[in-house]
Amino acid sequence: MLMQGKKGLIVGLANDKSIAYGIAQALHAQGAQMAFTYLNEALQKRVEPIAAGFNNSPVYKLDVSDESDMEAIAAKVAADFGQIDFLVHSVAFAPKEALTEGFMKTSKSAFQIAMDVSVYSLIDLTNRLESVLAPGASIITLSYLGGPKYIPNYNVMGVAKAALESAVRYMAVELGALKGQRVNAISAGPIRTLAASGIGDFKQILNWNESNAPLRKNVTIEEVGNSAMYLLSDLSSGVSGEVHYVDAGYNIMGMAAVEKNDEGKSVFVWDERE
Repeated sequence: MLMQGKKGLIVGLANDKSIAYGIAQALHAQGAQMAFTYLNEALQKRVEPIAAGFNNSPVYKLDVSDESDMEAIAAKVAADFGQIDFLVHSVAFAPKEALTEGFMKTSKSAFQIAMDVSVYSLIDLTNRLESVLAPGASIITLSYLGGPKYIPNYNVMGVAKAALESAVRYMAVELGALKGQRVNAISAGPIRTLAASGIGDFKQILNWNESNAPLRKNVTIEEVGNSAMYLLSDLSSGVSGEVHYVDAGYNIMGMAAVEKNDEGKSVFVWDERE
């Protein structure tokens, strides 16, 4: 199995609909040992049963905004695993008002929170885990097309994802030169997750993506998980600093998709699916 003997930490799993859960499934199927984190007591009740289903994996409290949690994480990982071979960063947050009001109304505090939790946490967490991240370790984070492109209602999270993707490139250069560690991002298509529930008109985004992606579908957490497993395994030993799209090809589109109608004329694909 591709991940046999590999150990790692998955940060940001919320429930069994999370992209992080799809990643955990793929890693588990290939023999990886994992530890998970939870944000608070409410999520602890969801994460612990999931972790139990993955060979009773260790679970740690980790709020990336809490200094005491961040200070303690490396010691907890070291106690259970010694060193780890991979890190999955699946953390993003912006205050609700920053996603429901216009982008130009983003407050300074909301902007800072979005950047701190969604971007700086990757840098900070990697630094905190320096002593336990093995040479040649693989790190991945999760992005979205709303970083490099405009997506309605994504607002400040789009700016945060753009910064996150830039951070991946800078981290890849420094960590690659120092320890041969790799850093990549997966840009997943829209998926119904807890995080996505805060995006306005998300149903319309799902329908549009399905109608216009080259594969005419939306992706699943299992499909994203398989790609993540590749990036975390030795199969991708020559890959670093990349943003890997798993979105049924939607990112390549410059216009809405067209198809031939009964008269042989090209028409835009436009669905009003329920």
